Amino acid sequence: MSPSNFVPRLAACLLAVAAAWSAPASAQSDRPLRILVGYPAGGTADLAARLVGDKLRETLNQTVVIENKPGAGGRLVMDYARTQPADGNTLVVANSAVMTIAPLVYRKLNYDIQRDFTPVAQAANFQLALATGPGSPARTLKDYVAWLRAGAQNNSYASPALGSIPHFFGLMIGKQVGVDMLHVPFNGSAPLMSALVGGQVPASVDTLADLTEMHRAGKIRVLATSGKHRSVALPDVPTFTELGYQGIEGEGRYGVLAPAGTPRAALERLNAAIVKAVQSPDVRDRFLKLGLEPATGPADAFAGVLKADAAKWAPVVKASGYTGD
Repeated sequence: MSPSNFVPRLAACLLAVAAAWSAPASAQSDRPLRILVGYPAGGTADLAARLVGDKLRETLNQTVVIENKPGAGGRLVMDYARTQPADGNTLVVANSAVMTIAPLVYRKLNYDIQRDFTPVAQAANFQLALATGPGSPARTLKDYVAWLRAGAQNNSYASPALGSIPHFFGLMIGKQVGVDMLHVPFNGSAPLMSALVGGQVPASVDTLADLTEMHRAGKIRVLATSGKHRSVALPDVPTFTELGYQGIEGEGRYGVLAPAGTPRAALERLNAAIVKAVQSPDVRDRFLKLGLEPATGPADAFAGVLKADAAKWAPVVKASGYTGD
């Protein structure tokens, strides 16, 4: 082979090798990563998804698209997500309402959380809380329990929805304090808050994130929170366990799932990227301001958390007699 022919052929070979090495990276970024959210834009789930999505875009060098598909309390997007390709390019941000509670209250649920999805990574925990408004004279949990026991007309509490975690957490409170609580469901946290501030309902149980702003403004009083420790968002408010009610404890979760059958290599890559995102200082700070407590780790650990949550809430739901069908 003459020198004049050797150089072009060598260059061609080097270009071919370079293309082969770059092909996997290009394949990852050619298709967008879709993150499905079952709630409207601007809500806590949506904001959390966008914060993590921005970091995934940087880490994975891949276009990330947030798709909001609200409806049926988040169940609609789960039914949709289970039918999407299990190729590592579709994720769904889910909370305890659809991962834990819905499978316990709906016998005809269109999705099976165990069969149709694979845990990718936990993202955050959120606390629940009991709050009173002008409709109740109670300023502390002790006051509230005494007021409850003073008259049957005082026992009603509001929650943002039938079959929600706040619904069942309110029943848990009633059982532990020895009062038969009357549940008053609303269609979301916004109308619930209007009724609480207006004195139409004496008390409410909701996520701490949905109560924090009005508590800080002095419009309502958050009496106690559900976590194992005080919330960073409201460090002045004690926990139920701190006040002596060891049986009143529970948290909700946000996590990321993928359609069942997603390749293990893709799951590991996505888990590493999500863990990195949640642990970044700016995402952590924004989560805390949203009332979320960053919590992440291996996919197997997340699967264990979901199993423990189901075991915790199953007897509470069963005792309530409530079914969503």
